[in-house]
Amino acid sequence: MPDAPPDLSEDVARDRLRTVLARIDAAAASAGRDPSEVRLVLATKTQPPASVRAAVMAARHLGREVLVGENRVQELVAKAETFADLGCTPHLIGPLQSNKVNRALDVLLAAAQPGCVESVATPETATRLGARAGSMGRVLDVMVQVNVSGELSKSGVPPQEALELAVRVAAHPGLRLVGLMTIGARSPDVGMVRSGFATLRGLRDTLLASGAPGTSGAAALSMGMSGDLEAAVAEGATIVRVGTAVFGGRVQTPAVSR
Repeated sequence: MPDAPPDLSEDVARDRLRTVLARIDAAAASAGRDPSEVRLVLATKTQPPASVRAAVMAARHLGREVLVGENRVQELVAKAETFADLGCTPHLIGPLQSNKVNRALDVLLAAAQPGCVESVATPETATRLGARAGSMGRVLDVMVQVNVSGELSKSGVPPQEALELAVRVAAHPGLRLVGLMTIGARSPDVGMVRSGFATLRGLRDTLLASGAPGTSGAAALSMGMSGDLEAAVAEGATIVRVGTAVFGGRVQTPAVSR
């Protein structure tokens, strides 16, 4: 296995963040949107705590508060102390196995600003999350993940089933539905990528207009990453999840279970 790259320095993180934030701001301006409507999640998958700390502090020195997103529960737990020290709001942005629900919520709901599970894709996961949050006397913020591209490699509920699942999630007393999430199509065709993001926006708009219990606050659209954030912002993203554009290549680690 190759040696891990050195920890990210705050100076390098600041320069990269300037570029990313400028891209977000320019995309928002081009779409006639207020850049402050778009929040940045630092996707910290496989990154060491020192690099996460450097990136968060760099963002604050630039006057921007960021969220942190982990793909795997094992890494979420391992970095819990770092997130707590920094006062970060953690998001789980990867698939969640039902047997990891308790461990995930122990971190997400202990944060200074309680976190969010962006990747709810089945009624069973929603029920487990809601029951656990309720047993803790808490309400957990969640999003429904939608597979807008239809790619088998991506998680998420199909678009035609998304509204039904979202309404069921929103009705659960232990959960607060705050929006929808997707991963854009893996394609060089910008039009195809934008079409998927537009699909998610349309689903969100239909959900907000449904009048179903618990759906009135589900306005968030988490979509767009390092390579396609401009398309996402143009289609209404309120959260973009960026990893490699800030941290560089992922640190190689042995596979871990989610």
